[in-house]
Amino acid sequence: MNTASPPITLTESAILRVKTLMKRADKSVLGLRIGVTNTGCSGHMYQVEYAEEVRPLEEVMEQEGIKIFIDPLAMMFVFGSNLDYVESKLQSGFVFENPNETSRCGCGESFAV
Repeated sequence: MNTASPPITLTESAILRVKTLMKRADKSVLGLRIGVTNTGCSGHMYQVEYAEEVRPLEEVMEQEGIKIFIDPLAMMFVFGSNLDYVESKLQSGFVFENPNETSRCGCGESFAV
């Protein structure tokens, strides 16, 4: 029995949104890939995209039937995060709640750890 905490936890809202997006995909999708790029005024930006194949050294986890592929270079930035999906009158999208963040830019697009 594995009692280790998952690297990332998805909220129910995020799970429902990922399942909806995967059903609508126009190609074969294995799950969701999470990565981090170097950009923005705070240094890093989250990337969320369809995973069409398994890449070497990726961490693969599953939550409620959703496979999440985590880029090995992103793991240290996202470990312990919650991924939520939020809708408001002005915008909608995935939102990371990351306890490792030390700052975030004013627009909320980039972060630092």
